[in-house]
Amino acid sequence: MEEKILEYSPILIVIMMFFIQHKIFVTPEQLEKKHREIIENIEEKFVPLRSFKDLKEQVTEMKDKIDKIYDCLITFK
Repeated sequence: MEEKILEYSPILIVIMMFFIQHKIFVTPEQLEKKHREIIENIEEKFVPLRSFKDLKEQVTEMKDKIDKIYDCLITFK
């Protein structure tokens, strides 16, 4: 068994070096850092859903008010 391990050890070392060099595997620390970067990027580019719904509600209310004003103007002519 040990002979087999010794026989394949250079290949295993080369494979491990390849993985390390190309960053195939990441540490939990690196993963957490990348996760934070993604979250920050999302917060910069996108609006929270609640804020979007509030804004949509306000636009709908404004549209209704404008429609009422328009109707009033038309009826007084």
